[in-house]
Amino acid sequence: MRARKTYGMLIILAALMLPLILAAGSTGEIKGRVTDKATGDPIAGATVTAFGTNHSATTDQGGHFVLSNLTPGKRDITVTKAGYTMAKISAVSVMADFTTELNIEMEKIKDKENDIVNIPEPEVKVEELGVPDEVQFMSTDIAKKMRAQGYCAPSPADASGYYPPSHGGTAIVNGEPYDAMFFKDYGTNPFVFTINDHLSTFAIDVDDASYIMARSYLERGHLPPDEAIRTEEFINHFKYNYNPPTEGPFSINIEGAPSIFGENCQLLRIGIKGDVIAPENRKAANLVFVIDVSGSMGREDRLGLVRKALRMLIDNLRNDDEVGIVVYGSRGRVVLEPTSINEKEKILSAIEWLRPEGATNAEEGLRLGYQMAERNFEKGKINRIILCSDGVANVGVTKAEDILDWIKSYADKGITLTTVGFGMGNYNDILMEKLGNKGNGFYAYVDNFAEAKRIFLENLTGTLQVIARDVKIQVDFNPDVVLSYRLLGYENRDVADNKFRDDKEDGGEIGSGHQVTALYEVMYKEKPAKSHVAKFFIRYKHPDEDKVDEQMVVINMNDFKPLFNQCSVDFKLAATAAEFAEILGKSYWAKDSKLSSVRDLAKEIFKQNDSPEIVEFIDMISKAEKMEDELAKK
Repeated sequence: MRARKTYGMLIILAALMLPLILAAGSTGEIKGRVTDKATGDPIAGATVTAFGTNHSATTDQGGHFVLSNLTPGKRDITVTKAGYTMAKISAVSVMADFTTELNIEMEKIKDKENDIVNIPEPEVKVEELGVPDEVQFMSTDIAKKMRAQGYCAPSPADASGYYPPSHGGTAIVNGEPYDAMFFKDYGTNPFVFTINDHLSTFAIDVDDASYIMARSYLERGHLPPDEAIRTEEFINHFKYNYNPPTEGPFSINIEGAPSIFGENCQLLRIGIKGDVIAPENRKAANLVFVIDVSGSMGREDRLGLVRKALRMLIDNLRNDDEVGIVVYGSRGRVVLEPTSINEKEKILSAIEWLRPEGATNAEEGLRLGYQMAERNFEKGKINRIILCSDGVANVGVTKAEDILDWIKSYADKGITLTTVGFGMGNYNDILMEKLGNKGNGFYAYVDNFAEAKRIFLENLTGTLQVIARDVKIQVDFNPDVVLSYRLLGYENRDVADNKFRDDKEDGGEIGSGHQVTALYEVMYKEKPAKSHVAKFFIRYKHPDEDKVDEQMVVINMNDFKPLFNQCSVDFKLAATAAEFAEILGKSYWAKDSKLSSVRDLAKEIFKQNDSPEIVEFIDMISKAEKMEDELAKK
């Protein structure tokens, strides 16, 4: 390996020019090219990182990269790429207004007998605890002739190498596209006759992990499993232009119209918008990251993406925030005791050196994380655990319900939990979703850096600060007007009607700026009475105390438009998202629906809302439509 530095003469000339002196900056830049040492060919898709910072870049097809806005000083540069030995250049000078150029060569890892690129075992620290200044690693090659033996490969989007199925065989069970994906089928809500039950009660849900998971499947050319679809999470993925609250923690927005998907029924949309807290006004945060570093996390779209996401989060926290880090593989251990953001480099260094190791003892990692959060608990601050994992627990306690029992006690003390899922293949959606719900937080799924940015940067205050706890909804349909009704989604958030005002009953949480949307299909009686359609109740606890409030809104017939096309574009979007989910989830109530109709409506919505998320939504529908014959056979 060799490195070369060149400094432009323009910088010298610039020093003589007053305008440029006045415009001079305080950061520098490193750029260069990564090539194969043996062939000289450029290496695309390599990750170049400036150690101790949140700056990284991916090489283009020509092997080029740029690291911009670096603070002056000495930086260690690392380059990683599947199938190559990690390259490292120490003490690269970064100077204000200078560009340092590097030519970096990487060596392939080869099997001496068959010249097959091996997959190295995850690098293991010689020193298990702390983050030493000089770290040595030992590596052992594994998976010789892995491809020849029939081991499965991730999709082309996952360039981290070949991995055996988790069960130890050579093929994925039941011909599924990905190995060991764990979902739970909660069924589909039926129509309920008001003469039998006029109350619909459920806990709110702000998650959208199911939508992101479905997007990942479709982008890789596969249909998501039926049981992976949660209709409410498709609806709640999108942001709607609800009126902001004028008093209290949230506003309630009602809109209805005849459904164009459901036969002979009305579609009722109930939207809740949480109060928006400005970033500078949010509470100080005591955060504990509990990070899964088991062997299954040793991929770029898992632990690699976790590192990038956490670097970004750390870079956007405030000086009055603190961060602690716990990791777990076969055993849990503390990597970093609670540390002020004023010591950002120390925190970033701990994140930088996370390496995969061993099996998955999720329970021990979570217990250590909660114990750290409890020791560092401060009333009046945000006290939150952020779990980053693929959700697969295979050592110690592995059943979700057994872990949930003790997590609820911490939630009651004010220590909340956000679960963030990473990875495709060997992934447990069931555990991650249940942990997020029971931990008084929420569950998100991250499939790329853009999604990480949405959660950890764009929605940071909403991710951290809760404005209402144990939020439950009850809709009391008027039997004199409504014959029957059906709630679209929320099957796993059902609450017994008589538990609505039981304040020991768990509900959902709403963070700053969060929105919650519920859709009902409603069938009127043949001759409905001239009265209200329903009464909507929402009950919640205040964020820092057990004080309970309840609001009520009457839903009238004049809240319904005569025609679907007269409704807002947001109403149409929610309806379209729900129908797409119902089709993918093989709902009985969507058995006659066509994806072409859903796509056509999405294109009409695009004429009024041309945001990137609508473009992405249309693309998802189109991808599913290409597999419609396969969908019909499911």
